[in-house]
Amino acid sequence: MNRIVQRFADLRARGQKGLVIYIGAGDPNLEATRQLALAFDKAGVDVLELGVPFSDPLADGIVNQLAAQRGLESGTTPPKVLATVAAIRRESQVPVVLYIYYNLLHRVGVAQFIRSAAEAGVDGLLVLDLPPEESDNYEALMVQAGLCPVYLIAPTTPDERIALIAPRARGFIYYVSREGVTGMQSKVSDTIGEMTAKIRAHSPLPIAVGFGISNPEQACQVAQHAEAIVVGSAVVNRIAEFGKSPELVPQVSGFVKSLSDAIKTS
Repeated sequence: MNRIVQRFADLRARGQKGLVIYIGAGDPNLEATRQLALAFDKAGVDVLELGVPFSDPLADGIVNQLAAQRGLESGTTPPKVLATVAAIRRESQVPVVLYIYYNLLHRVGVAQFIRSAAEAGVDGLLVLDLPPEESDNYEALMVQAGLCPVYLIAPTTPDERIALIAPRARGFIYYVSREGVTGMQSKVSDTIGEMTAKIRAHSPLPIAVGFGISNPEQACQVAQHAEAIVVGSAVVNRIAEFGKSPELVPQVSGFVKSLSDAIKTS
């Protein structure tokens, strides 16, 4: 069974909520990415989202844009990201989703990229700029490879598009709780409960809610309405703060553990 599907089944059986953590691959370098992934697994992370650095990350706010820039500057490429996933797999079975822009798949060929991702140990892809209406071949290739195509739904997504998108997702559905780009927020959206109810009318998949969750208190608040929460910018911001310091892994994984402890004991 796909690791994402298995993890959410295990969480459901235990009556627990999941934690999805996003970081930029190669920020500050790929060895740090490997070490962070292993530390996150021990800290209680259920799904690791690795952002594959891209020169034009349109869906991202400044924190994640700068992470992508640092990843590119450290020499990170899609093949090197896959090699890093393979290295993580030698020590961990934490589910891994690549957060990626379509051009990076297109350059090497969609079928080839999906095969290589599966061979490396990737469990799902979240292709930011691939509309479901144009993804029939992609979805077929993903299912054939045993990978989960993860889709985004936003507060502005019309009901008819929710009905189109939700049944096509696998693994989980990522609900973007705010309009605009990624980034930390001082408070969570007050429409999360309403929107997750709309999504559940079209799919039994777990819903992971992200964009703007910055601390354990917000994580607990959002977890009331979802099967998982996603934290990205708040983690990436700490990676930027500690950079190449020897304290990078303990400092960042300590923050991540505080999020995991909060949602799993609430």
